[in-house]
Amino acid sequence: MPTYEYVCAACGHQLEQFQTFSEKPLTICPKCKKKKLQRQFGTGAAILFKGSGFYETDYRSEGYKSAAKADASPPAESKPETPKPAEAKPASPKKGSKD
Repeated sequence: MPTYEYVCAACGHQLEQFQTFSEKPLTICPKCKKKKLQRQFGTGAAILFKGSGFYETDYRSEGYKSAAKADASPPAESKPETPKPAEAKPASPKKGSKD
């Protein structure tokens, strides 16, 4: 059952209401009792599963699942390449030295 959001045009009261898809929208504000309650557009269109046991990946395609497994598997054992220390160059004699 989706949750719909309502706002009263008279007093500004906001509320959320669980309703089936076939139920008619509420019209009377529970706070001021005026017939100015309006259901907000764009909300309540999607069903949101909350709680343990509902995962975003539960209904993915088999191709997506196999690609995700390939990405998640550890890479083949390979030692990381360590940079070689720079080789020391022989010091060049300075001009004007007696050696």
